[in-house]
Amino acid sequence: MNPRTYLVISGVIFLVVALAHLSRLFLGWEISFGGEPVPRWMSVPGLILPGLLSAWAFRLAAGARRTA
Repeated sequence: MNPRTYLVISGVIFLVVALAHLSRLFLGWEISFGGEPVPRWMSVPGLILPGLLSAWAFRLAAGARRTA
């Protein structure tokens, strides 16, 4: 697998995770872990961090295309 493909796949996975957290925030989905409810504010870092990683991966993938 070449680096560009790896970066695009990573970016898509992180984007899906970020969108799941965004959906939870707007739609009010409830999640429980070990029988305890997880507060909705926990989805904020779960949105920001994967969103940044996704953008970073896509930016690197675009740069890898130019240099290859």
